Parts: sequence; C-alpha cells; structure tokens
Amino acid sequence: MKLLEKAERIRIYTGEDDKIEGRPLANVVVEQARKMGLAGATVFRGLAGFGANSRIHTSKILRLSEDLPVVIEIIDHPDRLAPLLAFLDESITEGMITKEPVHVIVYRHSQKI
Repeated sequence: MKLLEKAERIRIYTGEDDKIEGRPLANVVVEQARKMGLAGATVFRGLAGFGANSRIHTSKILRLSEDLPVVIEIIDHPDRLAPLLAFLDESITEGMITKEPVHVIVYRHSQKI
C-alpha cells in the first residue's frame, strides 16, 4: 500500500478498562481500523497518567491500578480516517481523541505474510 505524504494521525486516549459492547476498546478500534483497510494501528500502554477526572492511574506496586492509560495511534489519509472518526464518536463514551497532520517519509512492508 502506498500512503500519500499528506496524512493525519489520530490518537485515542483512554483507559485499559474501557469497553465497547463488553469488549476492550483498544481491541475493537484496532479491528475496526483493519476492517476499514487503514494503513495500520498501534496500541501503547502507559505507566502512569490521569484524565478529565484527575484520578491518577499508575503501575507502581504501592498503588496498583488495573486501569492503566492506553493510547491508540492510527495514521492514514484524512479521507480514509473520516469513517473511523465517525465510528469513534458514536462508540467512545470516555476519553479524548486528537488529530494532527503528519508527514510520512517512508511506509513499507516486507513481502512476508
């Protein structure tokens, strides 16, 4: 797949315990992005963070949290991201979504499958 230089990155900031219809939100978003044929998606698990409610989530042993921060990143052409953003707007009840332009230098994959 050739990804044009004009691209955008969306980031979804959420928590590990957030769900869509009982399933982990991150898994649902990655699966939806794949179904839509987007360039790719990556999920990052944070060590610590807080959101709108100002409650700190951390992996420190003295203050274990099951609900660690999660960031889902997806990069593709703005037109291809629009349907995913509509899906996210309907599906996500908590968290934050950002969008910014990115300049893609290289986007390649090996022929291995």
